[in-house]
Amino acid sequence: METIHYTTVAQMLAEASLQPHRSRYWKTATIDETFLPLAAKVLWCYERVAWLHERGEIVLCLDEKPNIQALSRAIPRQLMSAGRIERHEFEYQRHGTVTLVVALNVYDGTMRGWCVDKNDHEHFLWCVRQVARSYRHARRLHLIMDNGGSHIDQQTKAYFATHPRLRVVYTPAHASWLNQAELLLRAFTDKYLDRFDCESRQQLIDHLNASWPEYNRRFAHPFDWSWTRRDLYAWAEKKGAAICTKTYATVH
Repeated sequence: METIHYTTVAQMLAEASLQPHRSRYWKTATIDETFLPLAAKVLWCYERVAWLHERGEIVLCLDEKPNIQALSRAIPRQLMSAGRIERHEFEYQRHGTVTLVVALNVYDGTMRGWCVDKNDHEHFLWCVRQVARSYRHARRLHLIMDNGGSHIDQQTKAYFATHPRLRVVYTPAHASWLNQAELLLRAFTDKYLDRFDCESRQQLIDHLNASWPEYNRRFAHPFDWSWTRRDLYAWAEKKGAAICTKTYATVH
């Protein structure tokens, strides 16, 4: 049987710009009659962050990283050395989980974080109250969040209905990528969680509580968000959505 040398295969793949060892997933947004108005409200906030800030109004993105596992390895991690990649033991011991709720200030890129026991409306509302207290001098808070269960719970919505200073802006279904807090959590995880081992749940909590203030000191900056409502409508029209009739959403 004839064979092809691996270098020949590698050269063919390189010339064709193919990378069979890599893959990427995506999430398809639900393009319906609610998508454009909801997405437009989110983008309106991003486009006017500085203007709103001058008026004493703050744009905040809320999200959570649920069930972060507190894990300790059977053998300590072995750091990389010349000619050898970093290695860690497969076997580990669980010490419980922690949910991290974060609020990103879109204007300056700083964050606030809270460790809670559960990802439910009761704990989420506790965090919202902390947010409101932290920004008590702001005239209004624009809270951007996805449609997670704790965010759309009846008691959560009832709370927001009685606190008009808190304007909730939900992302469309399957479009949580419009929430900049997802970018924040990705960066935070990369810097503070991917290589962190701990011996107890409390050690994980202490680590998280110490990490987000350090993130603000060392890394915080506004995300360079350039996608506007004009881009949104052009994208939707390109997708051929029947609802794209140029009925631009009115944002209040």
